[in-house]
Amino acid sequence: MDNHSTQIGDPALLAAAASEFASFPGHLTDAAVKEFLDRFPLPLIFIALKNGFDVPGLEGSLVSCLERILKTSYGVSLLPQCVPYAQAGLKANFPLTRQLSCKAIAQLLENSDKDEGVGVRAIVDYGVWPSIVVCLADSDESVATAAAEAVKNLAKSTRGLELIFPAKAEEDTLLKEFTMNSSSMVRIRILAIIAALFGISDEAATAVHQSGLLGMFEQELNGTTDMLATLNVLEVLYEIVATPIAAKFLLTKSLLQRLAATISNSAVDSILRSRSMTISARLLSSDSIYSGVDEFDVKNAVQAIDMDLERLKATDSNEREIALDALSQIGTVMRGAELLLCNTPPTARHAVDATFSHGWRNIQLASTHALASISGQERSQSTQLLNDQAETCLRNLIYTAAENSSKRSPSGLLWSLLQQDPEIRLAAYRLIAGLVTRPWCLWEVCAKQEIINLVTNPHSETTKIGMEFRHSCCVAIRNALLASSYKNDPAFSDVSEKLQAAVRRGPYLAKEFVAPKPLVATEERY
Repeated sequence: MDNHSTQIGDPALLAAAASEFASFPGHLTDAAVKEFLDRFPLPLIFIALKNGFDVPGLEGSLVSCLERILKTSYGVSLLPQCVPYAQAGLKANFPLTRQLSCKAIAQLLENSDKDEGVGVRAIVDYGVWPSIVVCLADSDESVATAAAEAVKNLAKSTRGLELIFPAKAEEDTLLKEFTMNSSSMVRIRILAIIAALFGISDEAATAVHQSGLLGMFEQELNGTTDMLATLNVLEVLYEIVATPIAAKFLLTKSLLQRLAATISNSAVDSILRSRSMTISARLLSSDSIYSGVDEFDVKNAVQAIDMDLERLKATDSNEREIALDALSQIGTVMRGAELLLCNTPPTARHAVDATFSHGWRNIQLASTHALASISGQERSQSTQLLNDQAETCLRNLIYTAAENSSKRSPSGLLWSLLQQDPEIRLAAYRLIAGLVTRPWCLWEVCAKQEIINLVTNPHSETTKIGMEFRHSCCVAIRNALLASSYKNDPAFSDVSEKLQAAVRRGPYLAKEFVAPKPLVATEERY
């Protein structure tokens, strides 16, 4: 009987040695790992895991031991040798063994040269890929999570993407076929992996798109009455649309229509409507949507949000706050802001009305930020001003709000916002910074001495963020004034000097330079 068989014949010895090694304190050196593997070679450990001897704690000790080994540089060098054993481990009865096998494959892919494709080649040679796909549906969540990590690492290389999404003109990929025949829970799990692949690279996102797997999102949304399942799909979709490249592939007519239909349907649970709204807002905040999707469908999506805001306008609900946040996101891009102002009636009216009506604080805060985004506070200087129709609408909405209030002027409305609690005051700084690029608003602000005194006063804010927002607002007013026809107006000369001095002073409590003064005193005599 050889040495390996002798040691396997006494698995208690292996279990004790593995437990001692796994609990070794401090950093493991390569020499210590090599010494242990000289006594208990990798094939021996994997065979013991596969056979599952009836020794208490054997599996846990061996798995913990191997995890520590494979984290060392010497252990990493042995990873290619582990693939055939990992392939067997993926089918083991013990969840810990399946999890370890997935982790070993993920680590091999993470550490192998992406250009040489050593890890991918080993996975192909030993036929590991189908077993990894099966592990995605494992009843043990930790196994499925480790398998998902292996898939993500596989997608980081061109060869790995070719394995996951082979170029097949007429038949489905293994992953797609497996997903379509799995339970709803497993489909959601795999859709979450697809969401992660989108963020890896443009190449990975393109491969996902070409595979047809994205169509499963719409199938899941249309094919279930299970609220939890639908919400899970929306959550995954929300993660996907957060990636920069997502809009390029997700801007389909049917998806936008499906989201708009969910938002418009008052019979649908508010959680689903709100999530659909945030997803739509993320899509509508991408410039590419306005050239990639039919204008009617884009307007329909905005109209759905408008209808929901109209329904909720007399409430302080969380749903209304989310809808206003959606306006804020859409308004960050010029075409989005124009859409909010140019549709009939203008959806932006909800933000204006809620900003300048002294209603619920949470609603006023959300609407003020939304109006700041629509006015261009986050856009580049070249895209701050909108088309003539949108600019006219914005001006009319604000002047109408002023006429219908006790303040009687836009400057009065803005000053009223600045007198409120710190959070709303910060939002007001953003709003003013966006609006002052318009000559009518610049005149209103510069003519209101109280506003100028506040934004130029370094002591008006006591927090770091408050000082920074105040100073940014001051800079915006100064820049707008210098670029306007009012810059040489004698009526605004004092204002210009105050703004210039405040900008030079910076956002924080900088001390003014004080020239030394001679001290003259009567000589004391004794």
